Amino acid sequence: MRAAGLTPVPVPVDAHGIDVTALEATGARAVIVTPAHQWPTGVLLAPERRHALLGWARRHDAYVIEDDYDAEFRYDGEPVGALQGLAADRVVSIGTVSKSLAPALRIGWLLSPPALTAQVTELKRIADRGTPTLDQLALARLIESGRYDRHLRRMRTLYGSRCTALRAALAEHAPAVRLTGLAAGFHAVAHLPGGADEQKVIDAARARRVGLYGMSAWRTSRATDPPRLVLGFGDVTERGIAEGIAAVGAVLRGSPDG
Repeated sequence: MRAAGLTPVPVPVDAHGIDVTALEATGARAVIVTPAHQWPTGVLLAPERRHALLGWARRHDAYVIEDDYDAEFRYDGEPVGALQGLAADRVVSIGTVSKSLAPALRIGWLLSPPALTAQVTELKRIADRGTPTLDQLALARLIESGRYDRHLRRMRTLYGSRCTALRAALAEHAPAVRLTGLAAGFHAVAHLPGGADEQKVIDAARARRVGLYGMSAWRTSRATDPPRLVLGFGDVTERGIAEGIAAVGAVLRGSPDG
């Protein structure tokens, strides 16, 4: 954003998603959201907030940039609908197969409001002269054949099992640590006991060869309170999850032997 000459403005997020009242006060004309599984808190944008957000866009002639980065992987029901379907003239929807297939497959897509399409198309042409055609054709064949849908169903089951393994391991080794954000995606948020030192927990875990990441790294203020961890489980086996949490259980509990 800064490289494009823009000024990023942080907006608070609570248990229902982005605070639209706070957004209104910023005077911004565009906002980036991850409504299906907010990064990094993992919350789902509530229906009333969705309508409020689109109302803000219409009132201010503004645009919502919807990063739909892992909506396919939902474990508590069907994937939630996209904002773009509610206001195609106000929402720029971004998608990618980086999460569903592989980060190395550099293919994504953008659904643009009609008023922006010509300008976006020209900027794309200037930027890279186009995405590799053979890769796009291969992906199209995968989708048309039904194999992409089968792959998503299989991976949803696999990631759901890893999600369950994370719940079970924490319930056994650190039951006081509350987990949120597990309804979808590949990460959850662990709420550490009050008074815990986020960085000390991370350092102690690293000493046990377990990588943990603090929420403070993704806060604009870099505040370490309340202490929380972002736990990724997308590329860790169920056994690895169980062994990793067992290794740092005492650390997460805040036990003296941790």
